[in-house]
Amino acid sequence: MQLGNILRKENTDRAIKIHQSLTVRPKLSSDQKVQIHKALAKDYIEIGYIKNAIEEAKKILLIEKHNLWSLNFMIKTSEENQDWEEAAKWSKHLQKVSGKKEVNDLSRFDIYKGLDCMINGNIEDAKSFFKIAIKKSPDNSQAYKYLGDLYEKNRDLIKALENWQIYATKDENSGIDVYHKIESALFDLGRYSEVEKFYKKLISLDKFNLEAIIKLANVLEEKGEISTALTLVENLSDKNNNDIRIDLMKLKLSIPTATPIELGHQIDAIINKKSKNSND
Repeated sequence: MQLGNILRKENTDRAIKIHQSLTVRPKLSSDQKVQIHKALAKDYIEIGYIKNAIEEAKKILLIEKHNLWSLNFMIKTSEENQDWEEAAKWSKHLQKVSGKKEVNDLSRFDIYKGLDCMINGNIEDAKSFFKIAIKKSPDNSQAYKYLGDLYEKNRDLIKALENWQIYATKDENSGIDVYHKIESALFDLGRYSEVEKFYKKLISLDKFNLEAIIKLANVLEEKGEISTALTLVENLSDKNNNDIRIDLMKLKLSIPTATPIELGHQIDAIINKKSKNSND
């Protein structure tokens, strides 16, 4: 089994054959069977054969119905496939097994129901489920995002904006996916000055929010405040030293004032960093 695990990345087909050959071995213990099917599931995940991996996870659950790895995998794949009914089923199973109920789990199933309604075009029902989810778990930011998307479909940009902004400030990591929507909505509503305020608020919550800093730098550049924008980006260099976007942003902001030689040095530094990151 270890040999198959070692070969998984460089020769996945051989790893699968090795692990499959183990399934017919006689006198395997339950734990050994679980480990073999888990190894096979990981093999299939490596080459993108998710349906095969799901079958292996289900085989594990037939042997060991409380297997946490398989339950979490089934939830994850159900969510990725937007099969909300399956996701809810496996989530309930996991809750029973673990005996734990996270705060956000109180609203998780309502979000699934709302997404199901969205897919089927039942917009009002979807809104109701998302609002119920928010009432149950106000800190579960996903409901705000989906609610904002629904209001956008109805061209109610004010309510869409309200919900997207809550989502972006509650979930600093995944909220990035609505930054462009918020910016577009504010422009459409003629509330241009609020774009800068929005990004400043995000930075006040997380001073190393790279996406918000780059967005704010672009806004400041458009206002002609290039020196302020450059200072903002330079202050981020030490924290995110390996992120090439910082160097590219500095290069962009330097174009109006730097000499060709200085710009050339910046480009060389970016090329060297890119090469170093690739080698690492």
